[in-house]
Amino acid sequence: MAAVEAENPHLGQITCGSLLQQLQQIWDEVGETDEERDKMLLQLEQECLDVYKRKVDHAVKSRAHLLQTLADARVELTNLLSALGEKTYVGIPEKTSGTIKEQLAAIAPALEKLWKQKDDRVKEFSDIQSQIQKICAEIAGTSEPVESPVVDESDLSTKKLDEFHAQLQDLQKEKSERLHKVLEFVSTVHDLCAVLGMDFLMTVTEVHPSLNDSRGVQSKSISNDTLARLANTVLALKEDKKKRLQKLQELATQLIDLWNLMDTPTEERSLSGHVTCNISASVDEVTVPGALALDVIEQAEVEVERLDQLKASRMKEIAFKKQAELEEIFAHAHIEIDTEAAREKILSIIDSGNFEPVELLADMDNQIVKAKEEAVSRKDILDKVEKWMSACEEESWLEDYNRDENRYNASRGAHLNLKRAEKARILVNKIPALVDSLVAKTRAWEQDRGVTFTYDGVPLLAMLDEYVMLRHDREEEKKRLRDQKKLHEQLNKEPDSPFGSTPSPARQPSTKKVVGPRANGGANGSTSRRLSLNAHQNGSRSVNKDGRRDSRPGAPVNYVAMSKEDAASHVSGTEPLPNTP
Repeated sequence: MAAVEAENPHLGQITCGSLLQQLQQIWDEVGETDEERDKMLLQLEQECLDVYKRKVDHAVKSRAHLLQTLADARVELTNLLSALGEKTYVGIPEKTSGTIKEQLAAIAPALEKLWKQKDDRVKEFSDIQSQIQKICAEIAGTSEPVESPVVDESDLSTKKLDEFHAQLQDLQKEKSERLHKVLEFVSTVHDLCAVLGMDFLMTVTEVHPSLNDSRGVQSKSISNDTLARLANTVLALKEDKKKRLQKLQELATQLIDLWNLMDTPTEERSLSGHVTCNISASVDEVTVPGALALDVIEQAEVEVERLDQLKASRMKEIAFKKQAELEEIFAHAHIEIDTEAAREKILSIIDSGNFEPVELLADMDNQIVKAKEEAVSRKDILDKVEKWMSACEEESWLEDYNRDENRYNASRGAHLNLKRAEKARILVNKIPALVDSLVAKTRAWEQDRGVTFTYDGVPLLAMLDEYVMLRHDREEEKKRLRDQKKLHEQLNKEPDSPFGSTPSPARQPSTKKVVGPRANGGANGSTSRRLSLNAHQNGSRSVNKDGRRDSRPGAPVNYVAMSKEDAASHVSGTEPLPNTP
């Protein structure tokens, strides 16, 4: 007890000793027995032990709590370092000596700083994740407000933060690309709407309200749905543009055809210049605002309908114009047609009223196309016919020139005729090969098409066959005359016969002249180009110089003589060409 009093000098007068002394006095006064006194003292000691015991237990618990707090602090420190991705921290004491409270005091500043660093890192993560969620929502097209992101505090390392930064940059790049696509689509829609004469704002706002120009660029929708709808809108507008352009080009073609048919003046055509200017343009080349507006197409349709009605009233004039074109094609191709019957048929169709002007003109256009195709197929043969006719003309001239006894006189122009005669002989020598080539090509043409090739209504093979036979007959006549002349010369060289007879003079050469195919009506006359067979079929006779008629059938006036080589080939056994019926 004395020890307790010595340790507690500040308790004043009330001490354990004074209280025990006071208790002794009270017992003395009361007269407590020693047994009672020992019992009470024992009880008092027990109560003091209980108090000490409670204090010790409390101290033990307090120490255990401090140790737990220190352990928790160390675990928290480790977790913070792990979460922040830090291996060590400068503020952490290396030594663990000292009391528990000293150790706690040493760790506390480091914990404070790490907690602050963690809070800052969590805020940074939250901001980045919020931006990521916002861009993802814009791409997804979500209209609901974005909730605050849940940050995973177990991993707040700079590596994780860099990953979020990289993800954010990728999303920002994708957003920029999507926004660029959206603006491109919107610009394309604007241009297409301008060309088609459509309301641009109404068109884009139907896709998404944010595409209105009054809103900022960053506020425009970049979702997959918006991009898909914009792409579909552009495709639909392009398809509409393509269809309208085709329609307008068809109308422009009809307008030009109608103008050409009716010889519409330039001033009237210029009124529809905005329609015909795009007749050969591609879809991408049409960029003028309003060029394909519906009212432009409607105006063109009205104009075409008006001209169609006007065309119906001028149908006869137009039909005869096409018939004249058809006849001109046939004339150049030397195809004989019944023009009067064709014109009467056109008149009867128009006068009947039971016809469609478009069908009639289309049928005539079809006839013109077929006639042109027929003319093209005949061109090669007709070119050779022209060469043959020119050669025959030169042959006819050469015969006249050879019969002129004064051809070698030094008259004016004689040297020119001599040069022409040289060229004519070269050309005449080519006639047989030209005729053979013409026959081969004509037969090939007839076999390919199954019809007879006629020249102004006369079968060309029949003409060539008769020409070859006439050349053969003429060469035979020349040979006979040469033989007769030789016999006459031999008789003149022999002495007079004992009977005193004199040889009869040889018959003079025939003055028959087989002229070229163009001799009937001149080189340019249409009649001269027909090689008629009438003269040969009627058995005409040629007249000799002595006034007598030759018993052989004469050559028709539109054929020429053939060369010696050709005649020799026929004399040697070559069959003449068969007559074509």
